[in-house]
Amino acid sequence: MSGPVSDTAPRVAASNLVLRIASAVVLAPVAVAAAYFGGWLFALFWGLAAVAILWEWTTLVAGAGHRGMFVSAAAALAIATFVAWLHRPIAALLLVGLGAFAAAIFAPRLRRGWVIAGVGYAGMMLLAPVLLRDDEEYGLFAIVLLFAVVWSTDIFAYFAGRTFGGPKLCPAISPKKTWSGAIAGTLGAVLIAFGVARYFGSPDWIAIGLLALVLSMVSQVGDLLESSVKRHFGAKDASHLIPGHGGVMDRLDSFWAAAVVACLIGLARGGFDHAAHGLLEWSR
Repeated sequence: MSGPVSDTAPRVAASNLVLRIASAVVLAPVAVAAAYFGGWLFALFWGLAAVAILWEWTTLVAGAGHRGMFVSAAAALAIATFVAWLHRPIAALLLVGLGAFAAAIFAPRLRRGWVIAGVGYAGMMLLAPVLLRDDEEYGLFAIVLLFAVVWSTDIFAYFAGRTFGGPKLCPAISPKKTWSGAIAGTLGAVLIAFGVARYFGSPDWIAIGLLALVLSMVSQVGDLLESSVKRHFGAKDASHLIPGHGGVMDRLDSFWAAAVVACLIGLARGGFDHAAHGLLEWSR
């Protein structure tokens, strides 16, 4: 009996890898195109991602009774998307808070905290990238750097983990992740970030490298946090919307964490109007 089982496992893994690559080939150009054009297209892209995440989260934590929570919060997120496109970040943030309050009304008493957290999670998925991209001078640079760091972390970690194996990173939460993968992912992200910095003509190589180091580690923590939420609710994937990846949450958990931290750094140094400038300009 051991022969067929052992033969099947590699085929399943190979099939999943093919699906992951196919999905990435379709979705990555869409994300990059939205980042390049910016404006309403970029806001719409992340607004749709936020609504998808909200649907997955409310389904995960509330099951079949999630419709009222989802509809009320999704309406707030839709308006927040429009308001964010109009460069009104404070108003958009208030709308996310309103959506969380509305969703909590429909939530079971014991799940209200989870529902409010989910609306905040989805809202930050919308606001963090849009705030960074709104910076006319540095916005595209910031988003491309985020894509490069998160994607290269994922790719280097995946192949290094499968090649070298070794001690598990956090077996209680994500049994397949290894320290070799985590380290390779971070080093790979720093190297790719140097290339992005050179492409955009940034002189702040050391700062960009350190930033990539931090964001790569943060992205891996975001992946583990989302895995812990799924494990808490007994789910393997957030949904099956993306072949080979699971749900939108499964695909964007790392990006969410990196984008939120990047946005907070940018806001602290550059304010709402120049968040990407605050994130990337370190020489002055």
